[in-house]
Amino acid sequence: MKLMSLLFEELDYQSTPLGEIVLRRRADPRLQGLIIYEVLLGEEFLMSSLFTEAEIELASLALQGLPENSVDVVVGGLGLGYTAAAALQEPALKSLKVIEVMEAVIKWHRQEMVPVGQTLNKDSRCELVHADFFAQAMADSDGFDDSGEKVHAVLLDIDHSPKHWLNSENQSFYSKTGLQAMARKIHHGDVFGLWSNDPPDAEFTTLLESIFERVEYHVVSFANPYTEGQSSNTVYLAHK
Repeated sequence: MKLMSLLFEELDYQSTPLGEIVLRRRADPRLQGLIIYEVLLGEEFLMSSLFTEAEIELASLALQGLPENSVDVVVGGLGLGYTAAAALQEPALKSLKVIEVMEAVIKWHRQEMVPVGQTLNKDSRCELVHADFFAQAMADSDGFDDSGEKVHAVLLDIDHSPKHWLNSENQSFYSKTGLQAMARKIHHGDVFGLWSNDPPDAEFTTLLESIFERVEYHVVSFANPYTEGQSSNTVYLAHK
């Protein structure tokens, strides 16, 4: 029993409107006891601290080369916090608002139950907001809050991909109407970034091109120790 407690620990279990969400920590004997944090929603595996390269690249690719201390950023989806933490490392960042619909996930960070919780908590530029990103993104307003202020970058990492959603209600965002509403909240010349677990999608790229002036995607490859090969995610960047 003591050995099992060292190998596997359930840190939190909460009921949410989307199902039960679980945060767990385990030491993987296949990886020399490496400590891994994982999140599950119901029976669906959401994220792992073992595979964070593309989440980090989402922020790095979107914000690289911009003037220092000049960029107000909204991140949709907190998760294990790696996109937000990467954004805080970029010299361009001025302010960061992370919008997360699950209060339990915000609690994990505020109570520093996850690896980058302390990083987010100690940085005064970072604000964690309990709200529905998609409702705010598609609202008939110029900003993500009552101020109506536009932002310079919106980075989204909530659904598995534009066609594989955690909640079927999210589908409406990945349409011309939904994306146009979100794009109105971004300053001209700035960027929308999206993480996807799927390979590049030509149909979605065409949709972005109908709204934004310039669209690109990056396939981010990383080592997968379980397959002893490479895995990849996709990062889309759409410039207004």
